[in-house]
Amino acid sequence: MSGTLNKVMLIGHLGDEIKMHYFEGGGCIGRFPLATNETYTNKQTNERVTNTEWHNIVVRNKGAEICEKYLSKGDKVYIEGRLKTRKWQDDSGNERYSTEIQCNDFTFLSTKKESENNAAMNKTEVKKAVPDQPSNSEPIEEENDDLPF
Repeated sequence: MSGTLNKVMLIGHLGDEIKMHYFEGGGCIGRFPLATNETYTNKQTNERVTNTEWHNIVVRNKGAEICEKYLSKGDKVYIEGRLKTRKWQDDSGNERYSTEIQCNDFTFLSTKKESENNAAMNKTEVKKAVPDQPSNSEPIEEENDDLPF
C-alpha cells in the first residue's frame, strides 16, 4: 500500500464549553477539550485505576455552530477527524507545539443530564431486581391439570 492514513475516532466527554472564534470572511472555528478514559485493575494492589487522556478538538464553520448550539460540558460525543500539529510562539518567544484533532464528522451520543439520569435509573433497577418478600406469603398451590406431559 503506497498511501497513508491519518484518521482519529474518539468517544468521550466534553471537558469545557465550546470556545468560538469568528473570522471577518464569515467563517468560524470552535475548540473544546474532549476526555477519554482508560480503566484497568492494578494486579498488585487489586485497585481500579482510571487514566484520562485529553484531546484538543477543532471544528470548523457550520459544524462548529451546531456543536456550540447543542453541546455543553459533560456531554458524550463521537468525534471523527485527523491529527494536525501546529507550531506557535508563546508570550516569551519560545516555539511551542499543539496537536489537535481536526474534526470532520461528529455524532451527539448523550447529554450530561441523560448520563446522570441513566446512572440514577440503573441504581433504581438494581433495587427492583431484588424483589421484596411479602410478609404474609401463603404457599402457592400447584394447579392440577390433565395435560399428558
